[in-house]
Amino acid sequence: MIAVFMNLLRVCWRPSSDRSVPICLDGVGRQEGLLWYKDTGQHSNGEFSMAVVQANNLLEDQSQIESGPLSSLDSGPYGTFVGVYDGHGGPETSRFINDHLFLHLKRFASEHQSMSTEVIRKAYQATEEGFFSLVAKQWPVKPQIAAVGSCCLVGIICSGTLYVANVGDSRVVMGRLVKATGEVLAVQLSAEHNASIESVRQELHAFHPEDPQIVVLKHNVWRVKGLIQVSRSIGDVYLKKADSEPAISVHPLQPLDQFLIFASDGLWEHLSNQEAVNLVNSSPHAGSARRLLKAALQEAAKKREMRYSDLKKIERGVRRHFHDDITVVVVYLDSNLVSRATSSKCPTISLRGGGLTLPHNSLAPCSAPADLNIT
Repeated sequence: MIAVFMNLLRVCWRPSSDRSVPICLDGVGRQEGLLWYKDTGQHSNGEFSMAVVQANNLLEDQSQIESGPLSSLDSGPYGTFVGVYDGHGGPETSRFINDHLFLHLKRFASEHQSMSTEVIRKAYQATEEGFFSLVAKQWPVKPQIAAVGSCCLVGIICSGTLYVANVGDSRVVMGRLVKATGEVLAVQLSAEHNASIESVRQELHAFHPEDPQIVVLKHNVWRVKGLIQVSRSIGDVYLKKADSEPAISVHPLQPLDQFLIFASDGLWEHLSNQEAVNLVNSSPHAGSARRLLKAALQEAAKKREMRYSDLKKIERGVRRHFHDDITVVVVYLDSNLVSRATSSKCPTISLRGGGLTLPHNSLAPCSAPADLNIT
């Protein structure tokens, strides 16, 4: 046990000159420069792959996958929770969501003794209220915290049902098999809240009739108050009336549902839904999230008429001029596991993208498949 923790400390205190060397902690993932990835892992309903690439000076994307108990009750519910939190203005809100949303969800699921849209809505509301309280406390010494916000995309697989909740413009896309043709089609499951969408602008005007400048066209981009593009978020206290009401949808999972791609807007700026689904469908499970990142970065480089190899050399902060932080979580659906509502053999893992959060299982060496040539 002492040796395990000494190895962990050596990883955490590795000199900056060694940051290009992969970090190998099973369940924790690897760090290579601005890229973090966990090529493959097991959740309660199948396999998953996860990857994050940093562009901002401070990583504003946060994410997590939780598998196992979704409440504090021994009787359940059990399943898989995926969260993608795309911060803007700074990392404070997305980090706060990462620390609190899932805990609120477990608390309300325990109170209701089940998973439901009401449980999810309450968890969002409690997270929003908690961040507002933090802003009120820190305002005198850190007024800029009122200008920080985050998108918040959540997916929950529980008892054969997928719950999707979203504020902002992150997106979850399902790969669904068409039995007659053998094709796998992209099906977008999340509603987005971006001022570039006409219906969203109409909604903003309806919610803010006293403010004709609630949406402004600035440099050919529609923005809320001329500042940010997302119309719903957690945080952004200074900007508009609190609007963290998530769009929630419920999807009974079917055997033809193959996988889910959860990703922040940084990915969808460069790949279409079908392009992403085609790439995942045509590749091995291991490393699928990292392949999606590479495809997006290659497109970003092409748009700036530069080589992908040169883009990778650009440091964080400066990198933001070429692409945003990007988070991808690919969740594969094993129909045999999805259909089971029991919890006795449910894998338990708690993993945060881009960080060294320890899983519930023990530490062990990890390795990527030898055929992966992604970074």
